[in-house]
Amino acid sequence: MKQNKLSNVALGNIKINDDFWNKYTDLVDDVILPFQWELINDNVEGAEKSYCIRNFRIACGDIEGKHQGMVFQDTDVAKWLEAVGFSLAKKPNPRLEAIADEAIDLIARAQCEDGYLNTYYTITGEPRWSNLFEGHELYTAGHMIEAAVSYYQATGKRKILDVMCRFADYMCQVFGADEGKIHGYPGHPEVELALVKLYRVTEKKEYLNLANDFVRMRGEKPCYFLSEDCIENQNFIFPEFKDFDMDYTQAHLPMKEQVTAEGHAVRAVYLYSAMADLAYEYQDEELLKQCDVIWKNIVDRRMYITGSIGSASYGERFTTDYDLPNNTNYSESCATIGLAMFSNRMFQITKDGKYADVVEQALYNTLLSGIAQDGKHFFYVNPLEVVPEIAEKNPTMRHVKTTRQLWFGVACCPPNIARTLASLGDYAYAVGDNEIYVNLFVSSRIEAGLKSGKTTLELQANYPERGDIKLKVTPERDGQVFEVAVRKPGFSKNAEVTVNGEVAEYRLEKGYLYLEREWKSGDMVEIQLDVSFRFVYSNPKVRDNIGRVSLMKGPWVYCLEEEDNGTYLSSIMIDTTSAPVKKEDPQLLGGTMCAELKGKRINYQKADEELYCEHGPEYIEDTFKAIPYCCWNNRSKGEMLVWMREQ
Repeated sequence: MKQNKLSNVALGNIKINDDFWNKYTDLVDDVILPFQWELINDNVEGAEKSYCIRNFRIACGDIEGKHQGMVFQDTDVAKWLEAVGFSLAKKPNPRLEAIADEAIDLIARAQCEDGYLNTYYTITGEPRWSNLFEGHELYTAGHMIEAAVSYYQATGKRKILDVMCRFADYMCQVFGADEGKIHGYPGHPEVELALVKLYRVTEKKEYLNLANDFVRMRGEKPCYFLSEDCIENQNFIFPEFKDFDMDYTQAHLPMKEQVTAEGHAVRAVYLYSAMADLAYEYQDEELLKQCDVIWKNIVDRRMYITGSIGSASYGERFTTDYDLPNNTNYSESCATIGLAMFSNRMFQITKDGKYADVVEQALYNTLLSGIAQDGKHFFYVNPLEVVPEIAEKNPTMRHVKTTRQLWFGVACCPPNIARTLASLGDYAYAVGDNEIYVNLFVSSRIEAGLKSGKTTLELQANYPERGDIKLKVTPERDGQVFEVAVRKPGFSKNAEVTVNGEVAEYRLEKGYLYLEREWKSGDMVEIQLDVSFRFVYSNPKVRDNIGRVSLMKGPWVYCLEEEDNGTYLSSIMIDTTSAPVKKEDPQLLGGTMCAELKGKRINYQKADEELYCEHGPEYIEDTFKAIPYCCWNNRSKGEMLVWMREQ
């Protein structure tokens, strides 16, 4: 690994002006962050209580009371604060910053003298670090660290960073591979990747070493978790944990021996993200290869077409290869975000477009399905097939909500969606010593500092409705030499490239179109990608999808909704020999590219009432409307279907 990884472009140097994405990103600043502040203060009528801010007030002695909510309830404010940091990095907002400073003052006052910070253990008096398997202390610490780094980088204010450095210093004293320290590690990974972030900001090597110890000790024999009281005496906080083996927490084998994605999906991809970070920081080629092996297992055998992961609701976990049910899956929004984080890290290290393809797939589908157009309602679970009257009455589907919710008792997903939307620029672009990488085709303007000098790049696109991408390049000085690397998505069969109207020479390497030249102010790169509608099939080993087909356009996965097609969507058979026809819907998300499909459906008006009979149903010709999956459930409650029967 004798190469430097790519870096993010500072969010303040990225101005997004995209007809599609601004419908969501503008919500973060204007709606989501103020609304979520009210939610975590329990000021929204009809929403489940958060108790988050209340717990901090109890912990610092402002009020009396008992801790309420989950053991990890502090993370509600942590992810909110991290999203605020990303938002402030893009543009100043004095009112929002003042609210955040108020929250930081409260957090700082809740910190113990030795640096420890966790309202659950402070208020309840439960012994620290006694239940790493379930207790989420290190997970919570990780999200608080990420918030501190984000806010410090955006504002330059050190208060929350100093708070979390004190906590990290304390953890370095308690944990590690050295004799006399606790040789445990988080039941829910998160602190590992956070400590790497803290190391990169502070350059304090102890933080990196602790992250490394947490990963390297994981899975060693005997497994640390087996010595804890919760397992030895079956004394669990969460009763269902008694059913889980060590693979649930990715502690069944040392990390360098794990070749499949196992256990709780969010825990897994957070851990794999940290593994990728550590592989780079320690230049560990073997660990990086292990990351790729696990990533391939996820993407090639355990990932939904929407970029979501975690097929089982019980345990919110991976199961086995090709087990991808559509109506009972979990597909937690946080898991998709974690997969995007993992994939983006792998891209920045390897410069391989296959990883960025998955980032795009996750962001354009499951991330956006998790949030309503109003920015105030959310999905935690993201199924690929819904029949409301069944989902609402079948207890095996009780995790599936048929409308988005204001909030959740366990509310990890809404603020996670907010922080991801606020940091969209981190996924859209990356820079090397003298290269600018374009990953997402989001209309925007960036300023980047390269070895050869500063450069401005303006991107214009209406993607994925259209595949024409325009890049206006303005170097600091004419004749400046550098590379612009534009991702060629795996689904795009061809790519036509011109510079200033003339066919351009380029190098295609690992999914990127590299253009190196002496750039002049106003140079215009035009790229034509193939984003035509296409029918996509799954591997026949995915039993649920045998005889079924899905529709995609670019990264968008499409679905049928009852709103457009009536009930019994599963009876529809699509004629894949007939090309889909573009249909613009001005009422859907302010204008969205839909598709008209031809096929047949069962004529239920002539269907018998008897449960079983000796003749088949009558089919009638019909046309059907498909919409992007990310838009579903924005108009009304009803059936939804991604995988359609093929005629």
